[in-house]
Amino acid sequence: MTDTIMFDLDGTLLQFSQEEFIGAYFAELSKVFHKLGMDPKASIEAVWVGTKAMMKGGGDELNTQRFWQGFAQHLGLNAERRNVVEAACDSFYQNEFNAVKSVLRPNDTAKRLVRKMASKGYGLVLATNPLFPLCAVESRLGWAGLESRDFRLVTHYANSKFCKPNPGYYREIFTRINKTPDCCLMVGNNPAEDMSVGVLGAQTYLVTDCLENEAGEDITQYRRGTLKEMEIYLTSLPDI
Repeated sequence: MTDTIMFDLDGTLLQFSQEEFIGAYFAELSKVFHKLGMDPKASIEAVWVGTKAMMKGGGDELNTQRFWQGFAQHLGLNAERRNVVEAACDSFYQNEFNAVKSVLRPNDTAKRLVRKMASKGYGLVLATNPLFPLCAVESRLGWAGLESRDFRLVTHYANSKFCKPNPGYYREIFTRINKTPDCCLMVGNNPAEDMSVGVLGAQTYLVTDCLENEAGEDITQYRRGTLKEMEIYLTSLPDI
């Protein structure tokens, strides 16, 4: 019986064009690097290097370690300088990052749905790809009128050793919430990253408003619909 709902964040609870988000995000982040006397272009390249290191993670290190090692190595930063940059980025995510909210497509579904499913007795997990620090995830949750305390678990780069679509990412979640896959339903907008948990035995729901399907995967195999249709489906589930 399904008793746990796992929600993706970007493109699912938060609705926006990934391209617009990345453009606005890097435009703001570049300002941080500039203030630190760093080359913004090289620094953004280092962000991509660190991100790729996290995506390739094999579970031996936390994603935060992989990211900052890759970032610092690309720019030749020593440990002291790396710590300065990391602190500046954390401050950015709690402040200037909120300017990126302008790319959002307004909707009030996320807050209403999360609170409704909690009232029905379901355990909730924010299964966002753990490429950001917690402060960045919490800022984005705030854009949807939500908080990390609305969820039993929030994945971020300092508490995860894998990234989507690696099955190890989902296995980490199941272990930490002490649930088997058949008790869980994953809601997301990316068939490759979010629906992949289905091979482990979890149920899935593909949200199509901001669909990310670069590989052109056949999505007819998945239960799917708009955010509004997904809300109707979830709220029709029995109370726990």
